[in-house]
Amino acid sequence: MSQRTLLLTGASRGIGHATAKLFHDQGWRVITVSRQAFSPRCPWGGAEDHVQLDLGNIDHLADGLNEIRDRLTTGRLDALVNNAGISPKGPDGARLGVLGTSHAVWLAVLNVNLVSTALLAQGLIEHLAAAHGSIVNVTSIAGSRVHPYAGVAYAASKAALATLTREMASEFAPLGVRTNAISPGEIDTAILSPGSAAFADREVPMRRLGKPAEVAATIHFLCSDAASYVNGAELHINGGQHV
Repeated sequence: MSQRTLLLTGASRGIGHATAKLFHDQGWRVITVSRQAFSPRCPWGGAEDHVQLDLGNIDHLADGLNEIRDRLTTGRLDALVNNAGISPKGPDGARLGVLGTSHAVWLAVLNVNLVSTALLAQGLIEHLAAAHGSIVNVTSIAGSRVHPYAGVAYAASKAALATLTREMASEFAPLGVRTNAISPGEIDTAILSPGSAAFADREVPMRRLGKPAEVAATIHFLCSDAASYVNGAELHINGGQHV
């Protein structure tokens, strides 16, 4: 069988880092997208499979898509994982509510967490359809409830991303492309606020933070043949926090 190809955004740390490593270990070619330059410390391929692109700057997205398509020399893309996300904080890491969130913050969060997801899918749909590929969007438990740490712009963007996932699942399925979402809860990554571990011990039935590798394994499942009839789903990865 020919090698499968994954395009992964937000690949430089946390869930993205774990996902890139897992797919690489499973024999996939992993093309990473990040605001950061390629780092030789990352566990996947070389700089030729890394695209440095700030998804918050939509004006640069067309050029980024051209660069990505140039890397897809077979004309196929087996999986697109939209993991990039930002959650701005106030002074001393404070949660940003409606009254404290500026227009600039709203635009930055929505561009990275939502709009770029739609535009990447739009620009790569022919390659995904050629492979009967899979799209996985990373939403959040904060998209379905008020969260003590996640700000309003982040929460609203993730709620909208869940809706976008359903729209994409309906529109792309006739093309042979499945679209699903994973909704992480308290995962042990750099994006967590201080106090998250204690919060998880109180609020999560499993009484612990999740691990990035546990999220990566679910993403891999959704991109595999084992999930061939899963479309339009949002899988909760939160230790039971949503129940």
